[in-house]
Amino acid sequence: MRPSHIALAVLVTAIWGVNFVVIEVGLDHFPPLLFSALRFLVAALPAVFFVGRPKVAWKWVVGVGLALGVMKFGLLFVGMNQGMPAGLSSLVLQIQAVFTALFAFVALGERPGRIRLAGMVVALAGIGVAAADEGASGPLLGFTLVVVAAVGWGVSNVLTRRAAPSAPFTFMVWTSAVPVLPLLALSLTFEGWERDTQALASLDWTGAGIITFVAWVTTLFGFGAWSFLLRSHPASSVAPFTLLVPVFGMSSAALFLGESVSPLRWCAAALLVGGVALASLAPAPRNRVVQRVDTPAPALPVEDHEAHASR
Repeated sequence: MRPSHIALAVLVTAIWGVNFVVIEVGLDHFPPLLFSALRFLVAALPAVFFVGRPKVAWKWVVGVGLALGVMKFGLLFVGMNQGMPAGLSSLVLQIQAVFTALFAFVALGERPGRIRLAGMVVALAGIGVAAADEGASGPLLGFTLVVVAAVGWGVSNVLTRRAAPSAPFTFMVWTSAVPVLPLLALSLTFEGWERDTQALASLDWTGAGIITFVAWVTTLFGFGAWSFLLRSHPASSVAPFTLLVPVFGMSSAALFLGESVSPLRWCAAALLVGGVALASLAPAPRNRVVQRVDTPAPALPVEDHEAHASR
């Protein structure tokens, strides 16, 4: 990966790490499913009326919208509402890198080499160390929901890579519109009309600021940039960077929420960073898939990526 693309990936993961603290605060203002629905509603409107139609098949827009919006974020918000701490949630969610590599191998034929596999093992060892440090006293339901959310993130990564959107920001705006109604329906079913209307009636500037941050900064910018990276590089090359998220997540949770960060957990963070570096510097994976008629066009040359990113 080019240095500028590596820097972009690190910036996105830093934003996503801090976002866990913002989510934790936001859950004091909104029920989790309503919170997630509002996030994507604000991300989609009014931008959807100005960006034009996505230049990919609608099946990819719907697929990524459901996997990312309903499965990943819906379950993540519910899991954190069930008691999963922000720092631990940022850590557990990163097993999505394993799911992404697995799904990319099955669906895209991306075979990671030995060096990349070694980096993944080192990084996952860091997750194991941090999980052991956290202990088994956390909420089982919340933990399980965050794991399933990680599966949804892995699915969305591979679908985004398969779609190869030429305009990542436009793609992210339209995929943000997809989960709004399903999440609102789930919220009304499981959280209730009275609870939802009470949360909306008591909306203050803090709540509005939280929704704006998670919608515009972490969703539109974060996932728009992520779509660009997935279009430019193999999914198994981009996904390991998300292992940096718990470094920022645990640090910000300790700073703003008072969650403790032990020396053992800092050791885990070092393993994560080392594993990400090893996986990122490895040669690109081989692809065993023969291009078919319905396969998206190849990625633009490097100079075309630079021109597109500047627009």
